[in-house]
Amino acid sequence: MSSRNTHSLEGNSRHPGLNLGPAHAQEEDTREEMVFGFWVFMMSDLIIFGLLFATYVTMLGGTAGGPGPKELFEMKSAFIETMLLLTSSFTFGMASLALKYREDKTRLVFWLVVTLLLGVAFLFFELKDFHTMFDKGGVPSRSGYLSAFFSLVPLHGLHVTGACIWLLALLGQMTVHGLDAPVKTGILRLAILWHFLDIVWIGIFSLVYLGGLS
Repeated sequence: MSSRNTHSLEGNSRHPGLNLGPAHAQEEDTREEMVFGFWVFMMSDLIIFGLLFATYVTMLGGTAGGPGPKELFEMKSAFIETMLLLTSSFTFGMASLALKYREDKTRLVFWLVVTLLLGVAFLFFELKDFHTMFDKGGVPSRSGYLSAFFSLVPLHGLHVTGACIWLLALLGQMTVHGLDAPVKTGILRLAILWHFLDIVWIGIFSLVYLGGLS
């Protein structure tokens, strides 16, 4: 087996489902440490969310006579947010496939723009929910329960906001510099973050929204 084929097989065995593929072999080695470091960062972020989930569960009964989940949550809106984020995870997956297997960037840009729009729509509905909660007296200072809620859910929203800004920056880089190595590895790392945020939201929707109405 030639060294080129061996390199290709080694590349396909690393980061399954997220690797850039043989069409981008020049970035095969340089991205290895960057992606590993980003995974370490994501694990530290997971610990933070785990602690906030634990705090939320502890404070479930701490409403101090104030409004609770049944009075505050709009399940239709939360369901729409879930569908938007799940769909955006799918579209980012399509963007990753376009990057890996197609040489032209038209399809890649299309899926990234759709993902960005879905992320912005998610943030719009989430901010609308927070505004509704404030109108009902559900402010963070009202009770320990609401403090725990607003420590967990908006932090996820801030992550989505950061991911959208990062995606917008990558699209700008692509316009100026083309599909160069920094853009490719940036998309690879952002894909990890985007799917991570999707998983965290599934936990939020299941525990906070569905669990709060049970």
